Amino acid sequence: MSQKRPNFLIIIADDLGFSDTSPYGSEINTPALNALAQEGLRMTNFHTASACSPTRSMLFSGTDNHIAGLGCMWEHMQMRKDYFKGQPGYEGYLNHRVAALPEILSDGGYFTVLSGKWHLGLTKEFAPCSRGFKKNFTFLPGSGNHHAYEPQLHDADSWFCALCTDGHWMEGDKFLNHRTDLPEDFFSTVSFTDKLLNFFAARSEEEKEQPFFACLPFTAPHWPLQASKERITKYAGMYDDGPDALTQRRLARLKDLGLTQKDAKAPPPVASAMTPEWNDLSPDDKKRSAKTMEIYAAMVEQIDENIGRVVEYLKESDELDNTFILFMSDNGAEGAAMEALPIMGGPSTMANIIEKYYDNSTENLGNKDSFIWYGPRWANAGTAPSRGVKGTTFEGGIRCPCIIRYPPLQPQPGSISNSFVTVMDILPTVLELAGLEHPGKTYRGREVALPRGKSWVPHLASKKADDVSIHGENTHIHGWELFGHRAIRQGNWKAVWDPKLENERWQLFNLEKDPSEQSDVADTNSEVLDKLVLFWDQYVAETGMIPSPSF
Repeated sequence: MSQKRPNFLIIIADDLGFSDTSPYGSEINTPALNALAQEGLRMTNFHTASACSPTRSMLFSGTDNHIAGLGCMWEHMQMRKDYFKGQPGYEGYLNHRVAALPEILSDGGYFTVLSGKWHLGLTKEFAPCSRGFKKNFTFLPGSGNHHAYEPQLHDADSWFCALCTDGHWMEGDKFLNHRTDLPEDFFSTVSFTDKLLNFFAARSEEEKEQPFFACLPFTAPHWPLQASKERITKYAGMYDDGPDALTQRRLARLKDLGLTQKDAKAPPPVASAMTPEWNDLSPDDKKRSAKTMEIYAAMVEQIDENIGRVVEYLKESDELDNTFILFMSDNGAEGAAMEALPIMGGPSTMANIIEKYYDNSTENLGNKDSFIWYGPRWANAGTAPSRGVKGTTFEGGIRCPCIIRYPPLQPQPGSISNSFVTVMDILPTVLELAGLEHPGKTYRGREVALPRGKSWVPHLASKKADDVSIHGENTHIHGWELFGHRAIRQGNWKAVWDPKLENERWQLFNLEKDPSEQSDVADTNSEVLDKLVLFWDQYVAETGMIPSPSF
């Protein structure tokens, strides 16, 4: 099968850290991703939003999340409904102020398909079937049990928005009952892949003549951490020396691979009552913590195995080399100390739900009736040498792995790109390769925002990826904001506002000299900071951002 226009396959891992796969220095077994990297291009400076749905809104719109509808995450907006009501850009779903990438591609003759997580709207009106995907099998909310085991959904006394939203599943334009409509052996990573391959295999002759745009957004390795005992056993003992030792091993490997500076150092881990030093843990607590990381590793390995299944299908159908494959994470590693919630208070806390319905004994960890996470110390290992984790605007929250394979247009196989890029660039890149144009300021009779991203095509077409800059390294301005965490960047200068800082103020970092964002140089570079603060005000005005309330 040959086509003049390229196919596209976008694969998204959920909460995957920068160094959690072997092409980025991990000990976790990911041969399929390693092959894509060796045949394609790895990016070291790919940036997203600091959390799931804002990133996805940027991916499908090509513009900022504060414009596309996810200025704040829906789950958090439920706590402050009156504050966000009627605010443009804070609808909690991919709004109609943007033309969605699958809509444009579908109009342009593409067969569009999604199998996996959506997190951009919980109703039919805002589901994938209404935003351009001709075929879809979709998990609508932001998180859920990987076995679709959700006993709390049917308890009127329990409500936690990340866990308990009913109407989780859709296929096409029909809602599914997770108890009766999903297979008994359902597991998210495998089942999403199965359905995508089924969609491919079931194409009509007419659909086979169309190029395809396919999305495979996994819910793994987002908590709850769950994997088979057989797969977990492969990693038994691998993490017994703790997260700090893992950080140093990962960092050394990143240096060997040329993916970070030779003098890069990991930021010191953040210790607290919830995240004590490894040496202060009891033997039983160490065993339990190490097992959570073993389960996480098993989940990442299973993602890779299923990516391999899709690649093998494309190879057998003679579509592989005409398919632009992009693999990415949606944000930095998840570093929440979930024990510190309750979030909603009273009987609806996550802690109470877990106590009532789940068995988190060490022996049961990883099973469908366990509900666990690995916490900030292991997340720090996944983001090093960057500082911070998911939810922050330090590099650890927004700098993610990204691998591209597309033989007709790429530098030498195995290349590494260090140029600054963002998830907003994917839309203009895909459209240029597809030979399509963004509709401009009007789409289907409504006003829409223009993309803020830039096409990677000139960058990818150069002999060495870094020969052609995408954003103008010292001219373009890039901003981030979520939950009051802010950042503004021009070139290697980056200002960060951390609301958790005791004396809230802008900090200033030179990322070329200080990629770990450890040395605040605001006091000695006041002119640089003043300029960035002006750029911040410009960014706020352009995006319609409103101040973040306290949650």
